[in-house]
Amino acid sequence: MFELELQDQILNKLNTLIVVLNNDGSIDFVSKSAQQMLGYNSQDLLGLNWWEKTRFSKPEGELIKNKIVHVFKQNKNTTQTFEHELKTSIGGKKWVRWNISSLNNEQLIGIGYDVTESKLNEKRLIESNAKLSDKNKDITDSIYYAQRIQKAILQTQAQLKSIFSHSFLIYKPKDIVSGDYYWFYEDEKYCYAAVADCTGHGVPGAMMSMVAKAMFKEVFINKKITAPDLILTALDEELDKSIYKNNDSTFNDGMDVALIRIDKITNCLTYAGAFNSILILSNQELIELKGDRYPIGFYSGIEKNFCATTIQLKQNDCIYLFSDGYVDQFGGEKNKKLNKSNFKELLKTMNDMEIEEQEAFLEYSFNNWKQDTEQTDDVLVIGIKV
Repeated sequence: MFELELQDQILNKLNTLIVVLNNDGSIDFVSKSAQQMLGYNSQDLLGLNWWEKTRFSKPEGELIKNKIVHVFKQNKNTTQTFEHELKTSIGGKKWVRWNISSLNNEQLIGIGYDVTESKLNEKRLIESNAKLSDKNKDITDSIYYAQRIQKAILQTQAQLKSIFSHSFLIYKPKDIVSGDYYWFYEDEKYCYAAVADCTGHGVPGAMMSMVAKAMFKEVFINKKITAPDLILTALDEELDKSIYKNNDSTFNDGMDVALIRIDKITNCLTYAGAFNSILILSNQELIELKGDRYPIGFYSGIEKNFCATTIQLKQNDCIYLFSDGYVDQFGGEKNKKLNKSNFKELLKTMNDMEIEEQEAFLEYSFNNWKQDTEQTDDVLVIGIKV
């Protein structure tokens, strides 16, 4: 007697239920733990009462009973696991995970564990994931809409070629939108091209690129500044007015810029850079023009003196403006950065290629280096052939 009471106490503690089922589906034994788990006196659940009292409808109880009996007629020597929802004596719900196996030739034994809490947690998790999925979709949809806006404000390949007839543009956002920005412009005397690598990538970078567009329009179109070094100074002042007007020291935003101006008659190139260089390929020789060691923005309140460099271009010379995304891409056998020296070697390889072939070659080389590695940063490369 003591042993039976001890067994009942253990079952109660473990929140476990034992049921013995005859081959005809009637219940021969229910442990006393049914009182604690379901609220029923175990004796009231014997016979066919189990299928009626613990189910939410009689057809449901009959269906599950027949299912279990059928399974064990087919597989007598196996243990089957089921999860079923049971009705408590007060109409509540309990989820029970059953391990059912053959007790003898005439009976099955089921050991049930209360898994209600884990089921509720699972339901909460599913609902939470569904909400997160909906929010993620809303955010992603918003970013795709931002992408449409960004594409609308960016100049096109056709606009580039209308100014520089032999040219290409490689533009690869790391995320849906990009923090890299480019600008083409011409007046009666000069053609201009600029690459700006804004702080960050994704949405923050894209917002900075919107600021960049407004700045470039102000400096080129409204102020009509033509000297590249003075253009960078004006851009720095415009960004200072736009971002740092409230003297908020938490802003550390800016952009690295490479800017060129080519005289339409003489092919004389003037370059100015803010933490961004350009490369010129001339008769298999690669020339790097380096910019000043401070960016547009960031160092608010510090006097910056941007310098201009002038070089005479020859026919078939190629000029390359780029952000750091291409050279910083991880890949290759050792998953290292491509780096600038390897990028320079790629450019030298293209010495005898037409400009369209150069674009395809750089696209292929980038993808071949990257393979399945995640893109490291926004990528922007502009090539112009004289």
